[in-house]
Amino acid sequence: MKPLLNTLYVTSQGSYLSRDGETVSVRHEDEVKLRVPIHTLSGIVCFGQVSCSSFLMNLAAESGVGISFLTEHGRFLARVHGPVSGNVLLRRAQYRASDSEQSSALVASSVVVAKIANCRTVILRAARERDNDAPETAELDRAALRLARICEDVQRTPSLDSIRGHEGDAARVYFSVFDHLITAEKEQFSFRGRSRRPPLDRTNALLSFVYTLLTHDIAGALEGVGLDPAVGYLHRDRPGRTSLALDLAEELRPVLADRLVLSLINRRQVGVDGFRKQETGGIVMDDETRKLVLIAWQKRKQEEILHPFLEERAPFGLIPHLQATLLARFLRGDLEAYPCFLWR
Repeated sequence: MKPLLNTLYVTSQGSYLSRDGETVSVRHEDEVKLRVPIHTLSGIVCFGQVSCSSFLMNLAAESGVGISFLTEHGRFLARVHGPVSGNVLLRRAQYRASDSEQSSALVASSVVVAKIANCRTVILRAARERDNDAPETAELDRAALRLARICEDVQRTPSLDSIRGHEGDAARVYFSVFDHLITAEKEQFSFRGRSRRPPLDRTNALLSFVYTLLTHDIAGALEGVGLDPAVGYLHRDRPGRTSLALDLAEELRPVLADRLVLSLINRRQVGVDGFRKQETGGIVMDDETRKLVLIAWQKRKQEEILHPFLEERAPFGLIPHLQATLLARFLRGDLEAYPCFLWR
């Protein structure tokens, strides 16, 4: 089993990362704040005005540690990594499958089925925790039933465009009842629909930020097994977009991201004052809230779960790597289909 390594998140503006032997040195205001051995890291994520020395980039590349640069508020900018791992035969198989409508639909169908099933599980768990007579419970039950039917439709659909259509329908059903999953600070964290670039409320700000973290981890996992994160099946090619990472993120978002955001809100771990409104109308987190979310994200990745296909216990943080490995095995022809991640 691959060990779960740490991700170094640097959020202090004006920080400078450099190489100190085989360690990463983080300096802020002419003072070394942290030294981390490179072999303990799976990735480095820099938010905002954070710079890295060329010697550190060289060390990270040699060690297989990717460095990602995001805006201060979490929008992805760029990723620096070393030579591509794996072999050319795997990537050629990936590209051939992406060029094939039938192969793309096969992978996309598995991903969308898992996404819908996992969204449904999130809803059903919330419904069980509510009073049976509550009006929200009835709405959650109806949404769960609708998602089950859409899931069946996806499995009967051979067309890639139809699969995308069903995925969009399922997303609308899921997010139409997402506000019912929020039980604390209802007025301040009310959710009226998914909004991005910019997020228009606190809940969307949290979702977008954690989705970015998840996609970063998945992109690193795909590169680690030798796949190209930019060439996907559900999401098609677009310059600058990690389409395959977005594909796998679809099935993992409800389990890893949505439940974390709901937990942070419902347990009152994030405060309403930890957000501010920009001139554009977008809502962003302040530094303390962002750090709190990063800590919660790291703790979430350490929790163990039984993998539904491998039937082995593994920390959540390794699930992206395990799914990337299973996808690579499918593309090599070792598996008849891609075993999607179905949360139980």
